[in-house]
Formats: sequence, structure tokens, C-alpha cells
Amino acid sequence: MTASTAALGGAGPTAAAEVEDVEMAAELREPSSDADKREKFIPVTRHALIERLTRSHVWAPGQAAHARRFLRYLSYWRGQSYNKRLLELEQIYEPFSPDSDLLITRRFTGAEKLDMQHRVVNEMADLLRKANYVQVDTSKVEAILTKESHYGLDLEIDLKAFDELLVFYRGATSRKSSKRTLRKLYLFKEEFDVPIFQRLFMLFKLKSVEARVEELMRERNLERAEAEKQVKKLRSILPSEVRSDYIYMKLFKNLPQTDLEMVFPNGKVKFRLFDKLKLGVSAGGGIGMGVVGTATKIAVATNPIALAGAVAGLGGIAARQAVNFMNQRTKYMVTLAQNLYFHAMADNRGVMTLLCDRAAEEDVKEEALLYSVLAKSRVHTSELQHVDEAIEQYLMNSFGVDANFDIYDALKRLK
Repeated sequence: MTASTAALGGAGPTAAAEVEDVEMAAELREPSSDADKREKFIPVTRHALIERLTRSHVWAPGQAAHARRFLRYLSYWRGQSYNKRLLELEQIYEPFSPDSDLLITRRFTGAEKLDMQHRVVNEMADLLRKANYVQVDTSKVEAILTKESHYGLDLEIDLKAFDELLVFYRGATSRKSSKRTLRKLYLFKEEFDVPIFQRLFMLFKLKSVEARVEELMRERNLERAEAEKQVKKLRSILPSEVRSDYIYMKLFKNLPQTDLEMVFPNGKVKFRLFDKLKLGVSAGGGIGMGVVGTATKIAVATNPIALAGAVAGLGGIAARQAVNFMNQRTKYMVTLAQNLYFHAMADNRGVMTLLCDRAAEEDVKEEALLYSVLAKSRVHTSELQHVDEAIEQYLMNSFGVDANFDIYDALKRLK
């Protein structure tokens, strides 16, 4: 057993009696070829980790209580430092908050607001990274929007409508689900894995109408009137209170990865091929038969009232098909609203508060792991990579967690 692995959960007189504190393997595992793909997030609470790291048999006599007290103070201090950061972030976010009910006591110039806008976006991105979220490159967002939706929705997204856009996730995993399938003739449910994001964050700010009109005029060589018409049509999807002056932040939980489109505010519902065929066949058949029947009645009709009734009957068939179309669209919108309701966690300032707490939590866990090694044995800088691997092995052996521990970030904070 290496010094670093022993320092984390070293064998004491009672270690053999505890299954959860099994000794580390003598040989460190080989660095994973997929190390860059593993997340830094450690899905264990700070309390559970500190309790495990400060058990009496892994420290010299009398030192476990001191270590536990130090890590508890560290946790308090981290929380206070992030509270200070949260207060500063709330101050610069106030002019962009869609939920504010406070009086406006200061007017900002265009340059000042633009600077504050960039600060809000950069601060949130940094906070998310500290909370061990992974950023989705916005230039590649369109490429990962899928047509295959877990909830049976197909949405069209206008990504160029955004002035600011951040998408981050944490906990890319899967969960079990089941549904009736054609393979089992819709008689029995079939179980399958659904890839999900345990947490998904989105920040967006819309471009002003004028800026978007100017863009469309340049990109598509349109006249202003036509560009304004297109922008107005696209913006009609959004509620009237959604404005380009605001910065919106959303946090979702357990969202299927194939339904990333659902979290965009300007998603335009598209009919699936199956529904298009179903509606087309029923509409074509109904109207076709109606036309034939009406033409026959008109041909033999001698009474004006009978003629009017035949035409009215055809109109009724057409109206019924239009209602079917609207009902299917409403069904899509209800599905979208219901599923977003159960995936939503927090909005705007609530998101900032939650993320500050999560960032403090991640910092404390990483620092506690590294401190538990450095407080017990001398480590040369050339051995840091071995310590990094030992900590990752400890997480795997103790909790079954395959995380990519960032030792240099934790060391910088401890120093």
C-alpha cells in the first residue's frame, strides 16, 4: 500500500472488521483512457465524506477529533466565502432580473449595462465550473438537438435568437423506464435505459427585436418589412412578458438527454411523421368522401335547402379535421408543459443561491480528500499524480464513484 492510499483510509487495528473501509489495492490502477470524459463531480455529501475520512482508526491517536473539527471549520468558511460572492453576483444581476419587485434607484448607460451583462455571464460560468458542471459548447448545441424524443416531441429551435446562451450539465447517467412498443404489439411494456442529465443549467438572453431584424436583413437579403414579419412570428411563441432586457436562468433535474430542446424558451412544436400521416389520411379520406357525397347531392338536388345542407355538411367535415389538427397540437403543448413542470428545480436568483451552495460543497469535498493525505505524510510535487490516482481509487473502493479528481485545483485552494 502506498503512503497516499494509506493516508486516506489506512489500516488501523479495527479496519479489518469494517467492510466499507477495505484497504486500497497495492497496485494503483492504470490511468483511464477515458479520464477526460469522466466528470469531476463527486456524488457524495460532504458530511458522509468527512465522517468517513475522520474515523479514528485512520488517524494517529487523538488526531481524528482535531481533523474533524478542522474540516467542519473549513466547511463553514467556504460557505461564508461563497455567500459573499453571492451577494456581489445578486447586485450586478439586479438590472437583468425578470423577477425583481424592487424600485429602480439607478440608471445605467448602455456601456455599463453591457459590462454588467458580461460579468453576470462570466461569473455564472465560473460558478458552474466550481460546482463541477460540464459546459456544452453552444456552437455545437444545434448538432446535439435530436429528433428522437423520449416524450414524443419534435421541436424546432432558433439558436440565433439569443444574445447570450450558456448550457451546462452535471451527472450524465441513465435511468430505467418502460413503455409499450410495436415489437410487443403494444400488449406489454418493454424496459429500457434512458440517458439523462441529473442536472441541466441554462442561461439565456434574447437579442433585441431590432438587432434580430438587422441580422435577418443581412443574412437572407430581406426587406425590413419581411424581416420584421418573420421576427414577430417567431417571437409570438414566447409569452408577452419575456423581454430582451432580462437574463433568464433555469435549472432542471433528471432531464432526458434526447429532450434538450424542451428547455429552450422558443421551441416551435413540429408534428411527428406518424401524426402527419395519421392526420393526413383521416383528413384526406374524410374530406374526399365528403366532396364526393356533396357533389352527388348537388347533382341531384332540386331543393335549395337540400343544396345548402349538402354544402354545410362538407364544411362540417372540414371543420372537424381542423379541430383534430388543433387538438393534436394542444396535446403536444400539454405534454411539453407537464414534463417541464416536473423537471424544473429553480429559476434566476434561486439558481444562483443553489449553485453557490453546490460549489462550496464540491470545494469542501475535494479539499477534505487532499487534506487527509497531506496532513499525514510528506508529499513531493513529483508524487502528486500518484496522490491524484490514489484519491480516485479511494472514491471507487469506498463509494463506487468513478470521478476525475482535480488535485491541482484542490491544492491551490488549500495553499
